[in-house]
Amino acid sequence: MEKEYEPIILTFCCNWCAYAAADSAGTARIQYPSNIHIIRYMCSGMVHPNMVMDTLTQGIADGVLICGCHPGDCHYQNGNEKAEARAEAIKLMLEDMGLEEERFRLEWTSASEGPKFAKIVKEMTETLRKLGPNPYKN
Repeated sequence: MEKEYEPIILTFCCNWCAYAAADSAGTARIQYPSNIHIIRYMCSGMVHPNMVMDTLTQGIADGVLICGCHPGDCHYQNGNEKAEARAEAIKLMLEDMGLEEERFRLEWTSASEGPKFAKIVKEMTETLRKLGPNPYKN
């Protein structure tokens, strides 16, 4: 019997809101796929596009998710705006590398949005299952 493909999602969460949302989902025992690997960052604006592209082009993960504070609520004033500008550049790089845009996602979650965080992870997992494994994986 063949095992169903389970994508790996590298998730960069800002310290103040998104990481707390992931923690809130866990504390509330909200079920979401366990195939995400969370890296806690102080701010979503600190995630450099090279981190995303290296993760995908080196076959480390099938998708990358960045979660940060809602616009206007960034603890570093405009970090999420910087993340949004970088996301546009990442989408162009994905196209250049022959990767689907859906392998990358940027989302805003507040500390109280555990259910939203779980929903985002479920949606991205389903999207990546449909796309199949990262073509850069060996």
